Amino acid sequence: MVEFTASRNAETADELWVCEHPPVYTLGQAGKPEHRLADNGIPLVRIDRGGQITYHGPGQVVVYLLLDLARRGLKVRELVTRIEQAVIELLAEHGVSARRLDGAPGVYVDLAGTVAKIGALGLRVKKNGCYHGVSLNVDMNLSPYAAIDPCGYAGMAVTQTRDLGIALTPAQAAEALVSHLTQQLERA
Repeated sequence: MVEFTASRNAETADELWVCEHPPVYTLGQAGKPEHRLADNGIPLVRIDRGGQITYHGPGQVVVYLLLDLARRGLKVRELVTRIEQAVIELLAEHGVSARRLDGAPGVYVDLAGTVAKIGALGLRVKKNGCYHGVSLNVDMNLSPYAAIDPCGYAGMAVTQTRDLGIALTPAQAAEALVSHLTQQLERA
């Protein structure tokens, strides 16, 4: 991802990379080690994206957006909004109302009087090249989140599509998310 971004030129096509990670915590540039509350044996990797600490694991869809922002005429804030909107629209297709929170990038749902995060994002922009991306909790073990302050927020609840009654496999969710991201990126 870093090599791809560093070696791209004006003709390099944009790409979306989709994966599921083995269990890992990632600590972004603004991350503080104290947001890891307990060492449960899951590796912690410091990375160069924005944001704080999050968890990635099987059953979570991760889409890396490798984009030339200048060619697309996008500013970072607009890109963040479009990524969030792609997740919001995917969830809306399945009858789930989701939203943004001011000052807290990502996608959230209301659950029994509390706000729960279902989609996280973190980006890095270098020479107009964007990389890193968005994760969507689909059908995963959420217990590793108990060992961190997700995205630096103490007590932040997390959820997943399965727990909201959305019957998608990670592969189906990935396909739908890529479709929504592509629609958002192609908007004028």
